[in-house]
Amino acid sequence: MKHLRSLRKYFWKYRWLFLLGIAFVVLTNYFRILAPQVTGYVVNTVVHAIKKDSTAEKAADGLSAAEKNYDPLVKKVITIFENNPDHRILLAGISLLVLAIISGIFMFLMRQTIIVMSRHIEYDQKNEIFAHYQKLDTNFYKTHSTGDLMNRIAEDVSRVRMYTGPAIMYFINLAAVIGFSVFFMLKASAKLTLVALAPLPLLAITIYFVNTIINKKSEKIQALLSDLTTNAQESYSGIRVIKSYVQEKAMMLFFRNNSEAYRNNALSLAKTEAIYFPSMALLIGLSTIITITVGCLDIVNSRVDATSGHIITAGTIAEFVLYIQMLTFPVSAIGWTASMTQRAAASQKRINEFLLTEPEIKNTGGEINPVLQGNIVFNNVDFTYPHTGINAIKDFSLQIAKGQKIAVIGRTGSGKSTLAQLLLHMYNPQRGIITYDGIPITKIDIKTLREQISYVPQDVFLFSETVTNNIGFGVLGASQEQVVKAAKQASVHSEIEKFQHRYDTMIGERGVTLSGGQKQRISIARALIKDPEIVIFDDCLSAVDARTEKEIIENLYHYLENKTAVIITHRIFSLFKFDKIVVLEEGAIAEEGTHEELLQKNGIYTEMYNRQQAERN
Repeated sequence: MKHLRSLRKYFWKYRWLFLLGIAFVVLTNYFRILAPQVTGYVVNTVVHAIKKDSTAEKAADGLSAAEKNYDPLVKKVITIFENNPDHRILLAGISLLVLAIISGIFMFLMRQTIIVMSRHIEYDQKNEIFAHYQKLDTNFYKTHSTGDLMNRIAEDVSRVRMYTGPAIMYFINLAAVIGFSVFFMLKASAKLTLVALAPLPLLAITIYFVNTIINKKSEKIQALLSDLTTNAQESYSGIRVIKSYVQEKAMMLFFRNNSEAYRNNALSLAKTEAIYFPSMALLIGLSTIITITVGCLDIVNSRVDATSGHIITAGTIAEFVLYIQMLTFPVSAIGWTASMTQRAAASQKRINEFLLTEPEIKNTGGEINPVLQGNIVFNNVDFTYPHTGINAIKDFSLQIAKGQKIAVIGRTGSGKSTLAQLLLHMYNPQRGIITYDGIPITKIDIKTLREQISYVPQDVFLFSETVTNNIGFGVLGASQEQVVKAAKQASVHSEIEKFQHRYDTMIGERGVTLSGGQKQRISIARALIKDPEIVIFDDCLSAVDARTEKEIIENLYHYLENKTAVIITHRIFSLFKFDKIVVLEEGAIAEEGTHEELLQKNGIYTEMYNRQQAERN
């Protein structure tokens, strides 16, 4: 329960809704609890009329001894009934209808306050979690699965909402119903009260244990359903691979086994749930039978109740039966509410653990917001990935002047992409320093830094949106002219024009409707539209053909004039005149120079160049 204390800020924020909700719960149950008393009066009136003794046990104010224990409002209503003896039953029926309507109105208001409050809390929690997601650094996302992150913002928040809404509402409702019911039951007969309530604790315990079993089985079923969904999703996504390797039967067998496990557990859950309502009906029925039996014996023997001091009547028994029925759902909800609270506490614990996770890369205060010119310096930089221990960059030093075009070339795993991550301040190096225009990267506001850099990642990601929105993603309110210009520079405009809806074409999840080359070029266009002073391309031409590559390089050469550019690649662009080419090998600079200088060294660069030329020939 201690984990739920973090929700106090939300309850304080929506305290007026909460307090109004509590008031409406009390009023709802107050008007509901009056109905059994009116019903008891009607039953007594009918019994007296049958006995031809309608004046029996009546006091001067027209109330019988049993009716003296009724609520003051009911007493006033009964007085009105007694003043109209010929229409008592009709008036009683109308009063019951009015009580039901009033109670219903307050019940509606109760849900419009407490349940609406829970929706507001859910909204705030999701926003808080998503905002925290945005703050966390790259290292966090390398160590947490997407499914887990989605589960926290969806399933966990949903479980907490069930606590802040229904669970709290039912708990307050339970307290109100029990409070009113037991109060009036004790006023009527302490003996009958004890008899009527005796089976209810057993009911609550039974339902609690049944609910615990149901929750465990439900969680297992949810896990199996998640596996089943993942299996199906992977099969749909990889259908071409499955068909090419003729593995349809194997995948079908795998899916069938998962489906069989899900079915067996679902049937087991259904059998457990089948115990729920029969056991509840049994115990409630037992309570009702015992109450009626004991009450009737008292009536037959004309016993005087020790608490109220009057004889138990048929109306009293009718009241108790209705009280028991009113207590049925709130008491049965104890187990459900307790189980829901436990699940919410477990979910809130997961949420709290996540929210307490601080990003390693963050502004610490005192950062500046410079306009970057493009002068970059790496000074003896060492970097090791904390989650793997791989020493990706070793004693790396490099000076890049404003407007220079630098190529970083190397084999797979040589540390090229790590340099891009360091330039964007996604990580902090363990040793050395990186500066922009002489300012240490740690002293520059993170948002300011990244706003002034265009970056095309190696792993292209496109949103399930239109082509226009994907290209204009980094520029707020980008015009169509800007989008088209960027697309032309990335050599993808002519292909977009061939799409059915051109720039308004929805490209599907992660750009599934596009080829690899089209995705890369749209990603390049998204970077070019920002028109920054610093551009970083991370192996972004690997999926395009030689002709398109040449066209893009020519466009980029004009676009990058007077801009600082770092182009990371495993291929050599001999048509692009770089100011400097850096060859990385196992995280360290192996060679450095211009294209011609490196060819003369007859080293790693020359080997890569000769291999590339041989492949093209």
